[in-house]
Amino acid sequence: MGRIFDYLDSRFILKKPHSDFLERPIPQNLNYFYCLGGIAFTLFLSLLLTGILLSVYYIPSEKEAYASIRYIQEQAYLGWLIRSIHKWSANLMVVFVFLHMLRVFITGSYKSPRELNWAAGAMLFLFTMAFGFTGYLLPWDQKAYWATEVGTAMAGTIPILGKPILYLLRGGADISDLTLIRFYSLHTLWFPLSMFVLLWAHFHMIRQQGISGGL
Repeated sequence: MGRIFDYLDSRFILKKPHSDFLERPIPQNLNYFYCLGGIAFTLFLSLLLTGILLSVYYIPSEKEAYASIRYIQEQAYLGWLIRSIHKWSANLMVVFVFLHMLRVFITGSYKSPRELNWAAGAMLFLFTMAFGFTGYLLPWDQKAYWATEVGTAMAGTIPILGKPILYLLRGGADISDLTLIRFYSLHTLWFPLSMFVLLWAHFHMIRQQGISGGL
């Protein structure tokens, strides 16, 4: 990788104008546990790429969603592989975001002046979970339908606000084509945009404050 970067740098002169970004002080006591956040971000990029490829064939329709998934899985070129990568990247991202937050908590890296960065990370974890929840419905099979039925019903048990939240999520009293469209919109548009904003804030604060050396 070093040789590749040196070759590109010799042609595009990347290092000199971006030296403030590429060259920064690193605490001495870092270890592999400090790579968990980077792994989670790499998995997010994998989800973004494979999600774009899946959207080429996926149809967010009550009548065609399941058939489009079958087509991706059984007929589209390498569709089964792309869908598997998307699925496993989603599962692993939840794990690594959680482990990253656990590492930050154990090492005390959430303390002042990094408390806002901790809040941004917590929001990223919530959006990661929401990504998984909205994406689970998209195959539109029995397993996805009833899991969403249970999940949205749990939201409906919230005092006072439960029923409005339930109707907001489902688009009505029951899970229908409107629910599928809403989940697809959240999963492919609103959540990614929100994630980009939070990731920018997260990385910007890390860049300005530096990497915490732990306790």
